[in-house]
Amino acid sequence: MTPKTEKGAALEESVAKQKRAVKSAITIKAPKLETIQLCIVGDTPYVQHKFSQKAMLQIMATQEAGRVASSKKVRTPKDFDKACEEATHYSRDGWIGIPAGAFRNAMISACRLIGFKMTLAKLAVTVKADGYDRDDGTPLVRIYGVNRRHDMPARNDNGKIDIRSRPMWEKWVAKVMVRFDADTFNQNDIANLMMRVGLQVGIGEGRNDSKNSAGIGWGSFELCDEAVFRAFTKKRRSA
Repeated sequence: MTPKTEKGAALEESVAKQKRAVKSAITIKAPKLETIQLCIVGDTPYVQHKFSQKAMLQIMATQEAGRVASSKKVRTPKDFDKACEEATHYSRDGWIGIPAGAFRNAMISACRLIGFKMTLAKLAVTVKADGYDRDDGTPLVRIYGVNRRHDMPARNDNGKIDIRSRPMWEKWVAKVMVRFDADTFNQNDIANLMMRVGLQVGIGEGRNDSKNSAGIGWGSFELCDEAVFRAFTKKRRSA
């Protein structure tokens, strides 16, 4: 091979290496995730409605029985206290929680108020769970407060009126741990977004952003500092 030919081969090899380097260059950087803890205090009652394990088992039994089940319907007496308990999200450790997804969904929905793309918020925001529902594994954020049974008329899909018994917290607090993409939001963005959730969107039954109605004003809250949260929980422990 002549010197000229060797020089040409070396040049071709150099160009090939550069092309390979370009192809293997990193174009996607690692996610920059941050976490912020937000304390919230209820401004209006919070009411939740978990789809009960009993109802799910009844549906499964009916479907497994097939046509036989439709001819053997038995109306049993309704236990309103039991219905309220079954509508409550108990964790595997025994405490009660709010579905973590309720906060995440509300934050995504609040993005409409500021013209931010909801599809981006879906990818940029998550809410960390304090525990999981003992029946269905739903991620939960612990709620602090005392609940009572609340009975309210509701209309079933067939048009008939029914009485629904749900747990209601008239005074409550919680700590919400939000993990977010720092290339999309900063901590002030997340705090302001959660503030809009509390004042404009709401969580739980009867919230402003209810899919089935305009809501009745339940599930609103405000951001508070750690001292307010500690004072509330301390008062409840000593009561």
